[in-house]
Amino acid sequence: MSKQSNTRTILPLFEALVSVYVLMGMLAFNIFVKDGEWLGAYSNQYILLIAALVAVLIGFKNKISLAKVVQEILANIRSVSVPILILFLVGALSGTWLISGVIPAMVYYGLQVLNPTVFLPASVIIAAIISVATGSSWTTSATVGIALVGIGTALGIPSGMIAGAVISGAYFGDKMSPLSDTTNLAPAMAGTDLFTHIKYMAMTTVPSLILTLIAFVIISVSIETTGNADLSSLLEVIGNTFYISPWLFTVPGVVVLLILLKVKPLISLLSGVVLAAVFALFLQPDLLKNIALSPLSAIQTSIFTDIQIHTDNEALNELFSSGGMKGMIWTILLIISAMVFGGAMDAIGALSKITEVLLKMATSVFGLFASTVLSCLGLNIIASDQYLAIVIPGKMFKDAYAEKGLAPQNLSRTLEDSGTVTSVLIPWNTCGAYQSSVLGVSVADYFVFAIFNYVSPITTLIFAAFNIKIKQLLEK
Repeated sequence: MSKQSNTRTILPLFEALVSVYVLMGMLAFNIFVKDGEWLGAYSNQYILLIAALVAVLIGFKNKISLAKVVQEILANIRSVSVPILILFLVGALSGTWLISGVIPAMVYYGLQVLNPTVFLPASVIIAAIISVATGSSWTTSATVGIALVGIGTALGIPSGMIAGAVISGAYFGDKMSPLSDTTNLAPAMAGTDLFTHIKYMAMTTVPSLILTLIAFVIISVSIETTGNADLSSLLEVIGNTFYISPWLFTVPGVVVLLILLKVKPLISLLSGVVLAAVFALFLQPDLLKNIALSPLSAIQTSIFTDIQIHTDNEALNELFSSGGMKGMIWTILLIISAMVFGGAMDAIGALSKITEVLLKMATSVFGLFASTVLSCLGLNIIASDQYLAIVIPGKMFKDAYAEKGLAPQNLSRTLEDSGTVTSVLIPWNTCGAYQSSVLGVSVADYFVFAIFNYVSPITTLIFAAFNIKIKQLLEK
């Protein structure tokens, strides 16, 4: 038998890990020495491609043809063609939902549920609503999060508690929103579709949120607040900038209904874009005039490129901005770069070799889930990036889950339950550094109170240990 045909079983572990060592080394250099700007805005993408080139060279050494490597890479890229289209539609959705007033309405009504006597659980809910609406924990923290920290501090609540509540809610939305890049990335890596992933992830995410809310209710009982949470100025600015009405919730309501009716994700999201554009034309005519010369041009701008709604409040200016389809390019290029790296690693037999070694330590289903959680956490620590903590374990464990007869949504859920949420608990991770800087609270201060973020991986392990909602690949 030729060496090439048997490469998946004979590749030495050291050679299988060389590309991983190169990847981790360059990422560490980029983060700790070059402050993430070594190769510009697309450093992670370039680093993945360089690591892929190293894998190709190892393949040449082991008599793996370039044609085989290219074939695997193209197959990988084809496998994420639908998720890439979905990401473009997500960008369009975020833009049209902004100019139609859907996102501002969610912010407007969300802020009104705030009550000083239950400030912390209310902050979780508000941050969750805004994050689901925007699909971004970063935007939520940089806008409503800052306001909540300021209000809560004035009420005498420790800033670490407030930041923990904001981050807990924000990362709930980051996981569950179809607008979130990580929510699109995880199913793309695991090989399932967006809405199947969200539906399956809700089984662990909702209980985690409920436990978080219970914990903050208990904490709220033990602290005293003084003064009032005056949000009238924020509400006034939103009301003056947009036409706000409960009718705007028709748009997300239709999208949710289509999802429940199992309409294909592309059609569901496209319907959300078209319906939001219609609402914008009829309900926000003055706003559209301020964006472009004609209403249709304003809608086109919101779909394809950057858009910024200017208000009298700086925090709201940050919130009321969207990158449209253009804003999805970074994540799409990351996915393609990851597919190139994964394809090269797969072609030379490196992924199968690494997975084989990991599976020797994870002989049971629970062991497989635990290995995935630990891999995601380890990459968040080593690579300092939540995207790579989803991408690399996703590629490594995809076949392992299939071999154990587990549906791909098991993997996508575990990637999010451990990769997305734990990133913010690590000070040198991009998420931890960002949240700490924006909220003005150190990771050490909010760590204990970011309850949702460390309850999530525990919940997914409990589900695995007791075989709760673990969907099989083939149901008899």
